[in-house]
Amino acid sequence: MRRTGVVRTAFLLLAFAAVASPMARAAVFLVRHGEKQTEANEREVPLSEAGHARARRVAGTLRDAGIVAIYSTDTVRTLSTAEPIATARGLRPILYDGSTPASLAALGERIRKEHPAENVLVVGHSNTIAPLVHALGSSEEISIGGADYDGLWIVVPAGGGTAPSLIRLRQ
Repeated sequence: MRRTGVVRTAFLLLAFAAVASPMARAAVFLVRHGEKQTEANEREVPLSEAGHARARRVAGTLRDAGIVAIYSTDTVRTLSTAEPIATARGLRPILYDGSTPASLAALGERIRKEHPAENVLVVGHSNTIAPLVHALGSSEEISIGGADYDGLWIVVPAGGGTAPSLIRLRQ
C-alpha cells in the first residue's frame, strides 16, 4: 500500500510538472514537520526516527520539483524536516515567524513577491499550514490533526485573478 501511494504521488507530481512548467507557474509546497520524539512543543524537540524517515521521503518526493527556496520556522523539528531536501538542493532554509496570523500573511506576501514564478517549500506546524494556505490565496478549509504528519499541500496560483488551486497529497 505504501509503495502504491509513493508511485501515485510521483505520478501526480510528474503530471503537475508537465502542466505547470510550460506556463511558468510557481507552486508553494507545504509540509508539516515530521513526527516528534515527544508531544512537547518546545523549540528543541527533535524528530523521532519516523520523523527523520518522513523528512527523507519528502526530499525524495520533491527531488525533481525545482525547489529554489525553503522556508522553515526556527525549531529543531522543522529544520530537521527541511534538512534532507536543503542538502540535496544546496539550499539554506530561510527562517520565518509563524507565531501570528499577521506573520503568516507577511510570509505569503513575501513568497508571492520574491518567488513569482518559482517553486518553494514551506515546512511548518499543524497550526501554521492552514493560515498560510489562506495567506497564499486559497479559501479551501483544511484541518490538520495532532497525529497528521503525512500531508503535502501544493498551492498553485491561477491566472486572471482567480483563486489558486490547492492540491493535497499524502506521502
